[in-house]
Amino acid sequence: MTLWIALVATAAGCYLLKFAGLAAPRSVLDNPWVQRFAVAVPLALLAALVAVEALGDGQSLVWDGARMAGLGAAGCALGLRAPFLVVVVAAAATTAGLRALGLG
Repeated sequence: MTLWIALVATAAGCYLLKFAGLAAPRSVLDNPWVQRFAVAVPLALLAALVAVEALGDGQSLVWDGARMAGLGAAGCALGLRAPFLVVVVAAAATTAGLRALGLG
């Protein structure tokens, strides 16, 4: 039952947060601080997600050379302005290739 309470509370919180963004007055949305915040938050969340997925293993941090090489390949592909699908395939192929060679 506790799981359902948490699920409903989270869903309601997400809805209210979305509604607050739609109901906010234009003067608040035009504030430069709010605009900088709105740009910075998704980038910070994405960076945190990448860090957790690249370095996390359960409840601990690990250094996995194959994952780091895949992350580097993705970074290179992004630097070359490759499409997103190419970035994902480059990272996955690099990681899988190194693991197949026994290097990761």
